[in-house]
Order: sequence, then structure tokens, then C-alpha cells
Amino acid sequence: MSRWTPCKRRDFIKKLRKLGFDGSFSGTRHQFMVFNENRLTIPSNDEYSVPQLRMMLREVEEIIDRPIGLDEWLNL
Repeated sequence: MSRWTPCKRRDFIKKLRKLGFDGSFSGTRHQFMVFNENRLTIPSNDEYSVPQLRMMLREVEEIIDRPIGLDEWLNL
């Protein structure tokens, strides 16, 4: 049975691109990615812990207006 694991920043960005996000673009303090007219701030740490990853994925789910399950995330 699979479970959530920490994610490298570069892998997170690649997976967001597969979901339809554009970027990453440089902001004043953080980089960000764009989906339609929505911005998602990308924290600058090299690896995201499971709680941080889940928090960011909840934001992504709101932006793309659909849930992202563990299986879908692992297959991106």
C-alpha cells in the first residue's frame, strides 16, 4: 500500500507542469507558478515534508477545481 512521502522541489514543479501549470516564474521573495489566472507560491526549500506537501496540494486542488489522490500524484 502506497503512502505520502516527502517530495523534492524540482519534482513538485515537474508534476505541477503535468497538471497544466506554467512557470516557475521569479517573484520578489518566492517563485510562483500560474494556472489560468491563479498563482501558486512555490516555497524555496529543497524538499517538502509530507504535511507541507499536503497543504500545497490542497491549494492546487482548489485552483484546478478537482481532487488529486495519492495514486494520481505518484503517477504524474
